[in-house]
Amino acid sequence: MRRFVALRMSAGQGFPLSMVDARGRALTLAAAPKRVISLVPSLTELLADLGLDDAVVGVTRYCIHPTGWNTRKGVVGGTKDVKPNRVAALTPDLVVANLEENTKAGVEALDSLCPVYVTDVATVEQALSTITAVGALVGKPNESELLCQRIRDGFGSLHSCSPPKSAAYLIWRRPYMTIGSDTFIHDVMSRAGLANVFHHHRRYPQVTEEDLARACPEVVLLSSEPYPFKEKHREEMQRVVPQAKVVLVDGTFFSWYGSRMQNAPSYLAQLLQQLNA
Repeated sequence: MRRFVALRMSAGQGFPLSMVDARGRALTLAAAPKRVISLVPSLTELLADLGLDDAVVGVTRYCIHPTGWNTRKGVVGGTKDVKPNRVAALTPDLVVANLEENTKAGVEALDSLCPVYVTDVATVEQALSTITAVGALVGKPNESELLCQRIRDGFGSLHSCSPPKSAAYLIWRRPYMTIGSDTFIHDVMSRAGLANVFHHHRRYPQVTEEDLARACPEVVLLSSEPYPFKEKHREEMQRVVPQAKVVLVDGTFFSWYGSRMQNAPSYLAQLLQQLNA
């Protein structure tokens, strides 16, 4: 069972600040951190949009947004293979990580170096709580709250498919992999009125062409990440599910749970127009 720990902060939400992360581990910061490392691409973009260019000293090689950060910041490895020696060399006073995107061993190897805040996000509401928590940790509570309000307003004004359209969302090829009901992507799809045909699964199950044909989705979404589906794959999938509308989508608007969420509703609205055309 996945666990989400709501943020718990010291009185006044200033510093010193105490918080419990998704591991149930408490951390305390005496002051706003001046040297931050992000091990999560979507949270790296969040830190940038909170105005922390000077404070962020390290990222992973997969932190592609904002453009250029993974070339001019210290790169500490990948999300699954963080190098503790590289982290230590950057002398951080805060590391932000994620239960799903980073490994348990990789995160625990950093606990002795500095405070590590681990997130866990499976819904839009949990993402908003995470944005609030990270904003508080880095001394940007007002900015994070304004961002959360923009995201709430955007999803609140999104006109979802009615009635919902049955849909399959694929994240990998050979083997095909999809998403279960306990994922952030599933929640985003639901808010757009796209009913996940593999909702009875958990996490990221493998599926066959026969499974896809049997599920008979009205829509198949081929994500740009982690597998970079292209037009030739769309044509390939169309032959598997000839009744479906098969569409290439920007996976960041379905799976990134940081500041990119403020642009997700407008992207989803355009996608729904395409699906309804």
